[in-house]
This record gives sequence, C-alpha cells and structure tokens, in this order.
Amino acid sequence: LFLRGMPEDYDDWSDLGNTEWGYEKVLPYLRKLETDLDYSGDFHGSSGPIIARRHKKKDWLPSQLAFYDACKSLGFPDGEDQNNPDVTGVGSAPFNNPNDIRWSTNIGYLSMSRHRLNLTIKPNCLTRRVIFEAKKAVGVEVESGGDKFIVEGKTIIISAGAISSPHILMLSGIGPTEQLDPHGIDVIHHLPGVGQNLRDHPMLTVTWTTKAGHILDPTSPRAQVMARYTATGSHLRNDIKLAMNSCATDPEDFMKPVGVAMNIQLSLAIASGELTLASPDINIQPNLDFNYFGDEFDLIRGREAVRKVITLSEQDAFADIIKDRINPTEVDVSTDEKLDQWLLKNAKTNHHVSASCKMGPASDEMAVVDQYGNVHGVENLMVADASIMPDCIRANTNVTSMMIGERVSDFIAGQ
Repeated sequence: LFLRGMPEDYDDWSDLGNTEWGYEKVLPYLRKLETDLDYSGDFHGSSGPIIARRHKKKDWLPSQLAFYDACKSLGFPDGEDQNNPDVTGVGSAPFNNPNDIRWSTNIGYLSMSRHRLNLTIKPNCLTRRVIFEAKKAVGVEVESGGDKFIVEGKTIIISAGAISSPHILMLSGIGPTEQLDPHGIDVIHHLPGVGQNLRDHPMLTVTWTTKAGHILDPTSPRAQVMARYTATGSHLRNDIKLAMNSCATDPEDFMKPVGVAMNIQLSLAIASGELTLASPDINIQPNLDFNYFGDEFDLIRGREAVRKVITLSEQDAFADIIKDRINPTEVDVSTDEKLDQWLLKNAKTNHHVSASCKMGPASDEMAVVDQYGNVHGVENLMVADASIMPDCIRANTNVTSMMIGERVSDFIAGQ
C-alpha cells in the first residue's frame, strides 16, 4: 500500500526539534520517489523510480464496492486521492504494484544502480556488529557462508529496519547500559533510547461468513478500497484507517477462504512499547513488547472502530454478501469491558514497526540519532530507516521509509 502520512505527522517531527523534516521539507522527496499513474500536480511525482496506481472503480470487486457504498451511506466523504494532504473519507487505495507486481525498492532503485563501479552488493551476509576504535565506527563484522570478516568504511550506515537496527546497535555496545551489562557487552556509549519508543499500528480484523452465491477468490485483490476518519473526540485527524478484505482466509491456510473481513488500523497510537535484548547472539531475536492498546484513549478509539465496521456491515450495500459475523461475537461486543478484552486478545501487528531509534536533538535523552541520521555520542555511524521516525505516521510505513532514504541520501551528498 503506497500511502503517505498526514502532513501533521511530519510537522510534529519538526516540532520535536527535527526542523529538516516538516511537511514542506519532505514533500519534494515524496514527489521525487514516485511516478503516479493517476494524479499529477503539486503533490505528486511523475518521474520517480516507484510506480503508484489505484484500482479503477469499474474493476472493484463486489465486496469492495459494497464497502464504498456502505461508507457513503454513513456519511463518509469521497477521498479519491488518499495521498492528497487534505484527504479524508473513502476511496481507492494507492498501491505500488502495477500489473500486480510489487514495484519494490529492489526493482525501482537497485536495478537502476547495479552498473555503478562504486557499488558492491554482497548477498547472504549477516551483520553481527559495528566495529569501533574508541568511539569512532570504522567497520562492520560480517558473517557469510560460515566465514566471519570485517568490512571497513569511512562512514557506517545501518539500514536494517526498526527491529534489526536497534538490535545491531545494542550488540555493538550502543544502547542502555542496564541492558548491555547483563549480556557481557562492552558499552561503547550509553544511549538509553535505543529500542525504546517502539511503535506500530495495532490491527484488528472483524470477519463475516458470506451468503450463497458470493464468490470468494483468494487469488483476487484482497484490498482495493480504504477509508480514513477521525475518531470521536480525537485531536488526531484521520487516526483510524479501515480497509475491506475481499477474501478473509484461514490463518493456517492462506488459500482457504472463510468469508470477508474489514481491517481496522489504529493509525496513531498513544501507547508505545520497547525492544530489549534476549541474548548477546545476533541469531537470537530480541524481545518485542508492542504494548498494543496500552493507553485508555487507544482502547476508546478501538472500541468505536469495531462498532463502526459492524454498523457498516449492516448497511443495505452488504445485504447480498454478508451472512453472519464470526469474530467478534455478540458476547464480545456486549459491554465495553468485554470488548476491551477482545481488543487486547486480538490486536496484531500491521507490520509497520518504527521509531525504535528515534531522531531528535541531543537535549532529548531518548533520541538515538540527530535529524541527519548521525548516532548521538559516536562518530562515523548513521541510521537511516523506519527506526528513526520519532513516531509512526498515519499511514503504512513503506512510502515514508523510502522518503527517509532519499532525504538522508541528500544529507550525505551535501556533506
């Protein structure tokens, strides 16, 4: 899903002391990375390496059209261009998958750069740790095919994602002393924010069986239409995202249809979690505590969203499609207390992990990098990926992660 955050997301980053990351500063990079096949003008790019497109209404599956009509019947405005900065409401979701092929950064960026003589791509490598001389990063210890070796560099840039980047930093001696000492890791620099502020979008799925005659095809597009809205009493615009799933499948068998579903994304949670070390061995995954719905305001918005999609399912548009609700049950939604229990039991990752090495000024003791990606307290070490977001954005993290790469690349080139 090729979706940008709200302008306020980036302006909030700027307000935290990251003045190079306000919406007006990042918009040129959001445009630079894309070729939008449907929209042009001030907010869209036409010559970038990543191709964006939308399913046309004439191609929407019956359940997707029903979702759109149900949203409209409940007063949702049309949100035709979900990447417009002023958008809200329901419309076709933007994707970077022309001809149903995901136009990844591998295709869009690396494939255009493999010929460069100053680029070496070494596959099947495991980064074990960063090598330091005092507090200066000078290389990386790598394992490949059972062999360990050192790759030296003038500048070391970690782009391993919001789980592996803080993991590598801690195993390299950069992180909270109280986590490193018990694992026998020599502390290069005490940096308490590494692994903290862990963010994601808690996702909830409400599922229904379908009536006879409604075709469920797991090979068809699962999602074509989405909706954004602002929860009741929320100060955060478009803090809930809904998406219709045309074919919900068995969790144990993704080709076995069970019905249709609506996915709920809490797009800007108040609660945050943490990533902590489980072992000094890079092969042992760190502990991940996402703390989904760990704040009362998150619970309030989650409850409202579940009840809203149930109301959507009861609209006339779904009369020939939906039969019975599978999950949550009537008992689950009978009281706020029972629904809270259901939320806590059923919340799952939306794979938008971020903010575990957040950027910020040195005056913020929980900041891991400055706004240019430089790790605080050491030399020649940078991080550039979703981990440096101060908070998750109100959208899937794909586009913003690419934008971070473009923006930090320009910072480096400017140096």
